[in-house]
Amino acid sequence: MTKPVVLVVMDGVGWTEKDMGNAVLHAYKPQIDELMTKWPHTTIKAHGTAVGLPDDTDMGNSEVGHNALGCGQVYSQGAKLVNESIESGSIYESAAWKGAVDFAKTHNGKMHFLGLLSDGNVHSNISHLLAMLRQCKKEGLREVRVHVLLDGRDVPEGSAPKYVKQLEDVMAELNDDTFNSRIASGGGRMVITMDRYEADWSMVERGWHIHVMGDGRKFPSAQEAIQALYPESEGTDQFLPGFVVADGDTPVGPVDDGDSVILFNFRGDRAVEISKAFDYMNKGFDAFDQVKKPDVFYAGMLQYDGDLKLPTNFLVEPPHIEHTLSEFLLDKGLQCYACSETQKFGHVTYFWNGNRSEKFANETWEEIPSDIIPFELKPWMKATEITDKMVEAIESGKYQFLRCNYPNGDMVGHTGNYEATLIGVESVDLMLKRIMDACRKMDYTLVVTADHGNSDQMYDKGRNDDGTPKAKTSHTLAPVPFVVYNGPEGTEVKEGGDFGLANVAASVVKLLGFEPDPNWLESITK
Repeated sequence: MTKPVVLVVMDGVGWTEKDMGNAVLHAYKPQIDELMTKWPHTTIKAHGTAVGLPDDTDMGNSEVGHNALGCGQVYSQGAKLVNESIESGSIYESAAWKGAVDFAKTHNGKMHFLGLLSDGNVHSNISHLLAMLRQCKKEGLREVRVHVLLDGRDVPEGSAPKYVKQLEDVMAELNDDTFNSRIASGGGRMVITMDRYEADWSMVERGWHIHVMGDGRKFPSAQEAIQALYPESEGTDQFLPGFVVADGDTPVGPVDDGDSVILFNFRGDRAVEISKAFDYMNKGFDAFDQVKKPDVFYAGMLQYDGDLKLPTNFLVEPPHIEHTLSEFLLDKGLQCYACSETQKFGHVTYFWNGNRSEKFANETWEEIPSDIIPFELKPWMKATEITDKMVEAIESGKYQFLRCNYPNGDMVGHTGNYEATLIGVESVDLMLKRIMDACRKMDYTLVVTADHGNSDQMYDKGRNDDGTPKAKTSHTLAPVPFVVYNGPEGTEVKEGGDFGLANVAASVVKLLGFEPDPNWLESITK
């Protein structure tokens, strides 16, 4: 090999001159500016077909982005996998779907659907839910309940009523004397149910009370709940308090013995904890007091963790990712190091390694616990601590490939707070100086990229009532940087190529002095 390589993922940092609240463009970022002017660089695709999503109108996300970075190939992902399964009808032939239907029928129980209600195509798509509702009626199920998690993150804030109406319209079309479907509960995705990486189990506990027990603030309908609770969440969907739909004081759809429950999210990170709560219910689960433990059949849209085999039942087979970068480096005898804080630790490990929870024998993983605090209140997050660990690992000389993820551009970008996101981007830039200095000192190559855009567009179209710009909290379609700093002599990037995140693995291997795996897309570097 030539010399070791360090790879930095600046999560959520897209690179574009378009300016609709472009916190990347306007941040004070001397290191990033130097990298994108004085060193071999280009921009690469991080969305749509470049990361295995249905088409190029689909925003990328951290999961598929890190899959592509870590395996050097493009696999059908998330929405595309489910779309193909629904179109072919194979989803309804799966053992999990048949098991859920049969269990509810045999026990005269209800079919429950739980998931993120939007068409953001990052965690879920409402079209999948609507298709399964129609199939439920075809298969003779009599009672269906839907528990809606409100988005406003991968889709515009304030859009929850639109998606609820879309769902209610289909329910009204299907409901008759033989079939009854209703929304049973709901709440914002950042308040209930959708925690990840065990950062805040209390979110899942609140969701359990709302969805399973019917224990929460009661409203006659989801629309009335949303309108009543909007003032408490400052008009945001993702932070809307949890609610229960009830006829008087009686919840219309708690989860009871004999029911089936399907989580229709396809993305794994925010599906794992609620899946553990159902799958491990009577197997030593102790993350919180469940109080009620109904005898149910539980299934996920996908298997969210291949190593934990979680959940046991799932509707659509996940991509079987082979020939990862980590496996290649293991075969070459190289030692690897991976680091991030909790919010993105799974991305730089589990997703990077092709959806595997267990590290390979040549890897050292370092997790920095994230603070449980709104990210706009501390936009620097754990950038300093990540950098401390990375510099220590670089200077140890133990590792030939090191990778880290700075979550700031994404996690702070999702808050919609432009000023805080500026600080988040600047915090990453400040820490890049220390990484660059360490690479210079040890004569390591540094590769800097991102997994998707976010902080490059903080404003949406239109204005708020007070004239201020409308916040955009979702990812973007922007390309992302790809830079090689202090690379081997003569390092250049190819011009005119149609490159994406999946080209990075071959680039890393090329910089290390090896010939890339023939299964991978070509290197961006010459």
